[in-house]
Amino acid sequence: MSEQGGQVRPGAERVRLGMVGAGNISGQYLETISRLEALELVAVADLDLDRARAVAEPHGAAAEDLDGLLGRDDVDLVLNLTVPQAHADVSSAAIRAGKGVYVEKPFTADVASGREVLRQAREAGVVIGSAPDTVLGTGVQTARAALDAGQIGTPMSATATMIIPGHEAWHPNPDFYYQPGGGPLLDMGPYYLTTLVTLLGPVRQVIGAAGALRDERVIGSGPRAGERIPVTTPSHVTGALVHTSGAISTVVMSFDGAATHAAPIEIQGTAGALAVPDPNRFDGSVSLFRGGAGWQELPVAAGYREAARGYGIADLLWSGAFDGDPLRGRAQGELGLHVLEVMDGLLSSAESGRAVDMTTTAERPEPVSLSSAALI
Repeated sequence: MSEQGGQVRPGAERVRLGMVGAGNISGQYLETISRLEALELVAVADLDLDRARAVAEPHGAAAEDLDGLLGRDDVDLVLNLTVPQAHADVSSAAIRAGKGVYVEKPFTADVASGREVLRQAREAGVVIGSAPDTVLGTGVQTARAALDAGQIGTPMSATATMIIPGHEAWHPNPDFYYQPGGGPLLDMGPYYLTTLVTLLGPVRQVIGAAGALRDERVIGSGPRAGERIPVTTPSHVTGALVHTSGAISTVVMSFDGAATHAAPIEIQGTAGALAVPDPNRFDGSVSLFRGGAGWQELPVAAGYREAARGYGIADLLWSGAFDGDPLRGRAQGELGLHVLEVMDGLLSSAESGRAVDMTTTAERPEPVSLSSAALI
C-alpha cells in the first residue's frame, strides 16, 4: 500500500468496490483497479446482466443486479458509472444502503438533485467523491506546485480553451452531445473547471454567452452514417468565472471550430505565466514564462505518477476519508457539485443575459506531493 496509509475497516488496506454501469468508461477504471493495491473490485451491476458478467468474471468479481450489489456486506463504496441522468438515483440508493459513493462526472444531471445527494451523504456520514480525478496527476499538480511557490507572483487571470469539430465524425450515436445535458460544456467542462478550481480556488460569480453554429449535424460513421441529427443545446459556450480569490478565468468550450493553437489552460500572474497541459489527461508538460528567460518546461514536481481514472477513490482512502472523517481527500463531492453549478450558471447566464452568483463553494483541494502508489 502507498505510504499515505488509511483503512476502510479495522485491518483493511483497500476499498472494496461495487461498480454500477459496465459501459465504455468502465474499462479505464478496471485497468486502474487491476494494478492498484488500494482498490478491489468485488461486484458489478448493469441493466444488462450479461454485460455485467462479461466485465466481472475476468476480474474475479460477482455479477449482480443493483439491489443485489447494494445488499452485499463486502461492498464499501459504489463506483457509479451510469449515465448522467441516473447518477442521482444510483448515488442515493447507495447512500441509503450505507455505502460510500464515487460518481463519474457530472456529479448529477442538475444542481437541485446534486444538493440532495450531497445532503444525504453528509447526513448518513458516508464518503462521497466525484470525478474527474485527472487533477491529481503530475500535470496539474506540477502547475499547482509552481503557483504555490509563487513562481508567477499573484495569479490574476486564466484562460481555458477547448475547440474541436464535435463528435459526430467518429461517434456512431452522437445524439446526446447535441441535446440538453450534453454540449461541449457539460461533456468536457468538468475537466477544465475542476482544474481551474484546483489552481485558483472556488468561483463566486459567472457570466456566460452561448450559441450554436448549426441546427443539425451529420453522423459520419457507423450504421447511421449520413443521418442528420438536431442540435438543441449550445455547441459553443464562453464565459467569465470570478473566483473568490479575485482572479478571473475566461472559458471557451466549443464543438463549432476546427482546431485551436491555444494552450488548454494558461494562468497569468503578476510576475509570470504558466501553460498547463490537457486537463483530460493525468500528465503532460507544464511551461513557465518569467521575463527574459522565455518559456521553460518545468520538471515534474508534484502529483501521483502514472495516475489513471480511479485514483480519486484511492486518494480518499490514503487521505483518511474512510477513517471516520468523510470530508478528507481531494476528489470530494462538494467539488463535483460546485463545478456542476458553475456550468449550470454559465448556461443560465447565457440565456438570461445576467451574471449568476454561485450558491455553492468548495475548498481548494490540498496539493498532492510527488509520489508513486504501490502497485500489485
